[in-house]
Amino acid sequence: MAQWTSAVGAAQLARLLNSQQERPAGPGTRRPPAYRALADGVRLLVLEGRVPVAARLPAERELALALSVSRTTVAAAYEALRAEGFLESRRGAGSWTAVPAGNPLPARGLEPLPPETLGSMIDLGCAALPAPEPWLTRAVQGALEELPPYAHTHGDYPAGLPALRAMLAERYTARGIPTMPEQIMVTTGAMGAIDAICHLFAGRGERIAVESPSYANILQLMREAGARLVPVAMAEGLAGWDMDRWRQVLRDAAPRLAYVVADFHNPTGALADEDQRRGLVDAARSAGTVLVVDETMSELHLDEGLEMPRPVCAFDPAGSTVITVGSASKAFWAGMRIGWVRAAPDVIRSLVAARAYADLGTPVLEQLAVNWLLSTGGWEQAVDIRRDQARENRDALVAALRRELPRWEFSVPRGGLTLWVRTGGLSGSRLAEVGERVGVRVPSGPRFGVDGAFEGYVRLPFTVGGAVADEAATRLAAAARLVETGVSAADESPRTFVA
Repeated sequence: MAQWTSAVGAAQLARLLNSQQERPAGPGTRRPPAYRALADGVRLLVLEGRVPVAARLPAERELALALSVSRTTVAAAYEALRAEGFLESRRGAGSWTAVPAGNPLPARGLEPLPPETLGSMIDLGCAALPAPEPWLTRAVQGALEELPPYAHTHGDYPAGLPALRAMLAERYTARGIPTMPEQIMVTTGAMGAIDAICHLFAGRGERIAVESPSYANILQLMREAGARLVPVAMAEGLAGWDMDRWRQVLRDAAPRLAYVVADFHNPTGALADEDQRRGLVDAARSAGTVLVVDETMSELHLDEGLEMPRPVCAFDPAGSTVITVGSASKAFWAGMRIGWVRAAPDVIRSLVAARAYADLGTPVLEQLAVNWLLSTGGWEQAVDIRRDQARENRDALVAALRRELPRWEFSVPRGGLTLWVRTGGLSGSRLAEVGERVGVRVPSGPRFGVDGAFEGYVRLPFTVGGAVADEAATRLAAAARLVETGVSAADESPRTFVA
């Protein structure tokens, strides 16, 4: 019986392997043999999760033709992978990917590390900061005081607590976007909101236009929902959206949905201006595309004097084109899994009706905590703390990178939580792999792209500052030297860092 559960075609595997750009060889650089480079490439794809475990690989002859190499090279690469535990084979069943015994299965995203590992590993995998105390504690205490009346009910509120829906609607209205509570649904985080939207609007096989790069977890959510992702390249640096490309994609591909992050884009940090927002709404309306706008970073403006553009939904007064998603997770705390959708009332009714077959509703206590923050002014004070943390961390990380890795290139965003870094021609996947061995965890660029794009990038969040930021940059520089010289990091051990 075959042990594989999926298959990777020769053309697809060749495309993924070819996306792993290599730095040109310099003095002292050791180029591996062709079979070794091929084996390393497949191993990295498995470790990255871009080729799943238990995926059947193409036959040696097929892959050799697709890569324009000899069959002997492919056979030697497969044999090396078998020896290392990354490939299993059986006569008549072919060869399929595996992971060595004792190794964790590769994750498709980067989950937070357990707290007990933080003494030896600097975790730059997740763009999330600690809770802005004392406001978390005060919010929970306030929620407990308001809980008793709700405890006498069934506790299921598929659209969200009426008090929180009204408060969120009031906040949109205060921003110049007249909103009724009937236009709000409270969800379990922004991911829950976007998952519900995708299931309602984009069935399996539907096209969804996405920024390229885009938020890794959302891309994976859409892939698993069966969507056909249509990438639209971002403009260079912090210039935001390339409107000519967006108009062309929306006109030619006519995607059912488009997903964008207009405010301090994850991962690039770009802030779309008002002309871009207006133009994208007009283009989406003309194409019949529903525009899903992720506002989770909108309150994290870090530079003094920055005038924020109006929300994207301000350019859709009829409410027929734009669906807005917000969340407490970035602006307040990732552990506060409260998100929301703002849309036309009929869309909200459809989302609420579909929710009966999903999670029924969002935890009442957490909704009460967010409502307490919003109604007492605690939210603004907590977000001020969050901005101060992110600003200090951003400045410390930027200074450390410029000192330790002067050849790496990036533009410093004026808000958000992420820095998108071009790694001087080095493979982001290899940097991520070697980085874990020397004690720093980073997500590589391909996690944020479609079909292996952005191999020459990594994303660095503003989650550490001071001496820890300095140490993170030092470890990244050590990883970069190992990748650049082709030296294996297998014997490197993470160093303990004491703040």
